[in-house]
Amino acid sequence: MNLFDQIQKIRDNIQQALDSSNRNSSVILIAATKTQNTNTLEDCINNGITHIGENRVQEAVNKFEELKKKNSKCVKRMIGHLQSNKINKALTVFDTIDSIDTISLAKKLSIKSDKEKIQIQTMLEVNTSREKNKFGFKPEDQQGMLESIELKNINVVGLMTLGPKNRDIKETELSFISLRKIKENLNRQLSKDRKLTELSMGMSSDYKIAIEQGSTMIRLGTALFGKRD
Repeated sequence: MNLFDQIQKIRDNIQQALDSSNRNSSVILIAATKTQNTNTLEDCINNGITHIGENRVQEAVNKFEELKKKNSKCVKRMIGHLQSNKINKALTVFDTIDSIDTISLAKKLSIKSDKEKIQIQTMLEVNTSREKNKFGFKPEDQQGMLESIELKNINVVGLMTLGPKNRDIKETELSFISLRKIKENLNRQLSKDRKLTELSMGMSSDYKIAIEQGSTMIRLGTALFGKRD
């Protein structure tokens, strides 16, 4: 199945998940393009996927420079763990950083953004499955999340999470429900202009479950491109 057919199949699945959960909103499809070449990114853009998610800063630099030469435009999203020493470069490369996983990183990003007079859109990553090898705020650290949201120059628009690695359906569902409830609780404490609107949850193996639980963004790699070698 070629990329166009894969995208159509995924969009059909998205609509079915929206219908089954009685949602009339839309879902942003992010192509998770780690290790994919620039031609593949260009194919995604030409087939209507305009949000490109990268995991590594330097890999993204190289790809996005090539896309710029080809005049291919997209929303450039950082979806992997951001190291503190990569903040400066990330601010020049990405339109949005979706993976702020500690208040320390949020503060460093805010300070640097303020210094450079940059407003950067961001999301906070939450480790809802509580797995030790994952990055993210602990679900109970909502005070840390609130403090991050209130920082200058980083416009936090939502929350991001990864489902559990064991792919257990019930645990996955609970992980996504947890993120939705955290968002709802934070919004009760935030002023109108700070309220969160986005939930980035759902990958190739669990995006339909995520949509049924309120996801507004899904990050797909394998479902689009097949398994990496």
